[in-house]
Amino acid sequence: MTRSELLSLPASVDIVTAGRALGVGRTTAYALARSGEFPVAVIRAGKAYRVVTADLLRVLHITPENTNGVVVAPTTPSSEHVTQTA
Repeated sequence: MTRSELLSLPASVDIVTAGRALGVGRTTAYALARSGEFPVAVIRAGKAYRVVTADLLRVLHITPENTNGVVVAPTTPSSEHVTQTA
């Protein structure tokens, strides 16, 4: 997946899409999710597996940019909002 495709994903994605972003196939993605070894937190909703896109982007080290080329660093509860120029 390209950077722009990743940034245009909805708030959560299915396990196949998350696996594709990480470069693993469908079968491997499901096997990792079932074993608890998927590299991103997986949410189980009935029979479906979902991944929060923000967590996926964080694991891939992809940060959104605004139109001025300013990279907005992800915030954590213990850090302040920081911006960097690209």
